[in-house]
Amino acid sequence: MNKVSDRLNNLSISETLAMTDKSRQLQAKGIDIINLSIGEPDFNTPDHIKQAAQKAIDDNFTHYTPVQGFADLRQAISNKFKNENNLDYAPDQIIVSTGAKQSLANVILCLANKDDDVLIPAPFWVSYSEIVKLAEAKSVIIKTNIEDKFKVTPQQIEEAITPKTKIFLFNSPSNPSGSLYSKEELKAIADVFAKHNDIFVISDEIYEHINFIGKHESIGQFENIKDQVIIVNGVSKSYAMTGWRIGYIGAPKWIAQACKKLQGQITSGASSISQKAACAALNGGLDTVYEMKEVFRKRRDLVFKLLSEIRGIKTFVPDGAFYFFPDISFFFGKSVDKITINNATDLCMYLLNNAHVATVTGSAFGDPNCIRLSYATSEDNIIEALKRIKTALDKLN
Repeated sequence: MNKVSDRLNNLSISETLAMTDKSRQLQAKGIDIINLSIGEPDFNTPDHIKQAAQKAIDDNFTHYTPVQGFADLRQAISNKFKNENNLDYAPDQIIVSTGAKQSLANVILCLANKDDDVLIPAPFWVSYSEIVKLAEAKSVIIKTNIEDKFKVTPQQIEEAITPKTKIFLFNSPSNPSGSLYSKEELKAIADVFAKHNDIFVISDEIYEHINFIGKHESIGQFENIKDQVIIVNGVSKSYAMTGWRIGYIGAPKWIAQACKKLQGQITSGASSISQKAACAALNGGLDTVYEMKEVFRKRRDLVFKLLSEIRGIKTFVPDGAFYFFPDISFFFGKSVDKITINNATDLCMYLLNNAHVATVTGSAFGDPNCIRLSYATSEDNIIEALKRIKTALDKLN
């Protein structure tokens, strides 16, 4: 008899990965699917990073690594925090993990007790609430709206805080909305938590360099909450290194040590070759990052133009990341050929099966009125995908 644990039964499948799997199944049948569901850059890892990995193999960096990460990589991360973010994290405050997702899980599992509250503004990345479930804590979702670019206000946060609140978890730039917080907005949020110094702030900054309006701002810069903040980041998005699986945190030393203890019992150290590649990425300058960002900017403008030509779509120009998160509730209750759209999930399946375009339901991100579109694909794919979407949506009445 197969009977998995209650822990696993309570966990939801990642909707982004599930849609990618469905797309691949249809592609395997010879159907031309354009995938706007996947959240990774479509660029190859820059050559100087690959060369560093090849050298690491030749130099026999093929053995177990320190749980917390190689010293040279942690120093590179410390330098990156200082030079790019004006944040002071010594190497012993940094833990390297197998991706930012593991970094998030480490921190939440180290800080959250059973039935603690974790405040999460919606929309949010799909894994946030599921990792909170694994910690046996409770996600307290703070609703935002498209008119405010899905950004939470200090007042909303203050009203959500209770004696059970342990963590505030957010990301900027945002997956799925592409929104980002200004320095002034982050300062106002920091001032809320300065009054509640028993609450920790986890700031997911994985998309920091895909920022179309200026310098990235981190909530970790404010002295009044410095000891409450944990920064989560990695090399996946900025350096097109998703498959290398390297993430990291900067945190108060005691939290870093707790994460080291936990990781030591689960995965131990991250891949030696990947760490050497990540070191080259962080030490190699940002030229390739900026080149990639400008391509994303051009695609963003193209997607906005094409989305604006579709009746019933409500959206805005995102300031970062590589996603749109349009409100598509206009189509709820509309039908064609005995297909009725009752919710965002229905619309995603309609687009997959009839327009052959893969998107992700907003329900997975905490907003059932929206869908997520990734523009981490070619301009030709974007133009064709939006053409197909418009044709399919125009049939609904």
